[in-house]
Amino acid sequence: MFSIEHLFRKSAPHARTADDFSRLPAHVAIIMDGNGRWAKKHRLAVAKGHRQGTETLREIIRHTDDLGIRALSLYAFSTENWSRPQEEVDALMQLILDFFASEIDELDAKNVHILILGDKSRLPRLQQETLLQAEERTAKNTGLHLNIAINYGGRDEIVRAARRLASLAAEGRLSPDSITEHSFSDYLYTSGQPDVDLLIRTSGEMRLSNFLLYQCAYAEFLFPKTLWPDFTVADYDDALMAFGRRNRRFGSRS
Repeated sequence: MFSIEHLFRKSAPHARTADDFSRLPAHVAIIMDGNGRWAKKHRLAVAKGHRQGTETLREIIRHTDDLGIRALSLYAFSTENWSRPQEEVDALMQLILDFFASEIDELDAKNVHILILGDKSRLPRLQQETLLQAEERTAKNTGLHLNIAINYGGRDEIVRAARRLASLAAEGRLSPDSITEHSFSDYLYTSGQPDVDLLIRTSGEMRLSNFLLYQCAYAEFLFPKTLWPDFTVADYDDALMAFGRRNRRFGSRS
């Protein structure tokens, strides 16, 4: 069991100034990649890599909250991950239970709003209940939006939204001509949240892997080679400062 205190302990100070964080993203998305390779590198079972990755996760959540970033989206388990070895899937399902059992009290106390992105219905019943309880308990919180993608696929999310809009149109409750990019986004899991400003994928892989496809339309991408369990708060700070130096034009000219 992980300690609640570990999630919110203060990290070692870094030589950062206020100017370093003058242009923070409103929404950060992270593909936490490299747990399996970290485990192989250390001659450990893959499950150990995922568990070590959870230690990194705690530090990143805490630091994101400290910086006042509005939303943090984490890719925990994709719709494609069911094809992994059953032992690894079982370990990831257990990790869901362990994480929320040890951290929900402090996350709630920190005013964090938890939202699960994805189809919870395919998960084991205990995991479904745990995730629903976390969402319900923090539903009225107004701090950091912590989005955790579990059994999530970006294409599936878009199709889901399209089906809901199509049903409303078929019932005569919505005119197809009234659908805009903005109104379409209201039917995504992240309704009401800003689009992703910065997407980080650790381990050096350079692809989205079906993560937040609609929300990442104008995101800045960073692909540090560090494996997720080795990704530190200092690495995260470097990524945030690199984002601050980007010239974001959104299709226009400077």
